[in-house]
Amino acid sequence: MRKKYISFISSFLGLTLAVLATSCGGGNKGNEAQANGDELSGRVSLSGAFALYPLAVKWAEDFQKIHPNVRIDVEGGGAGKGMTDALAGQVDFGMVSREVSDAETAKGALGFPVAKDAVVPTINENNPLYADLVKHGITQAQATDIWINGTIKTWGQLLGNSDATAIAVFTRSDACGAAETWAKWLGKHQEDLLGEGVNGDPGVANAVQKNATSIGLNNIGYAYDNNTLKPLPGIRVLPVDANANGKIDPEEDFYASKDQLTKAIADGKYPSPPARDLYLVSNGVPTNPAAVAFLKYALTEGQKANEGVGYITIPQEKLDAALQKLK
Repeated sequence: MRKKYISFISSFLGLTLAVLATSCGGGNKGNEAQANGDELSGRVSLSGAFALYPLAVKWAEDFQKIHPNVRIDVEGGGAGKGMTDALAGQVDFGMVSREVSDAETAKGALGFPVAKDAVVPTINENNPLYADLVKHGITQAQATDIWINGTIKTWGQLLGNSDATAIAVFTRSDACGAAETWAKWLGKHQEDLLGEGVNGDPGVANAVQKNATSIGLNNIGYAYDNNTLKPLPGIRVLPVDANANGKIDPEEDFYASKDQLTKAIADGKYPSPPARDLYLVSNGVPTNPAAVAFLKYALTEGQKANEGVGYITIPQEKLDAALQKLK
């Protein structure tokens, strides 16, 4: 199935791609922070993964209440953009929703784990076979046959019946951690994923919402309302049949709300690598005082916001190890 491309809908879920400040200005050059007495001032810039975007916005809002003279720019665009911008010195931090590679580390990338979430398969709640699908779920092998091998083409093939309704498969067109993480679970890389390519996490969610016979992959923040923690209208997570027994057992049924799912992820009940750490990445040890202060906040006080926004806190030993990198 050849990939096609759909434009990202920037207004989806009311998220704008530059917040809490005037225009980003393309980077942090000339905007280094200064300490004015006891008051911190300056600018901090972030770009990258949609997975981390809502939490970064929350941190920025809370941090600015403590340090009102610090301006913070947060921009989406995918993990690939975040990594590229960080290594190029265009931003203080790239938001990256996958592991930092050895090649990126060799170029100076320094990753700080700040939260945890997961990538999930998403379907339309108006799918005619919806009731059967949520009871049956999807196995790793079936996901591989949909996104990699292309051998499962109909919903009947997934469910083991005669239904001939074609599956409309969506993937990501932009370089991103969600697709790379999903592909890693299937033993491949993002470029190996089949489906119609859609730009951005909100774009995939919107495409699934509009197509009753579709399947996509999303970060959990784009399948659930981040305020009510309930599923967004028109979109539902297709449960993962982790033990591949052809049904979703009670211990695998934790998708009714975002807080149920994040607890299951924290408890190790959701498969890995779709469950993954999210990173703020800098080019070497950051030197901008405001950026250092913001990062320390994200690794300490900011962790209290994680669960409230539907993310999982990082274990304390990982946080301590990340803070050691700043010394």
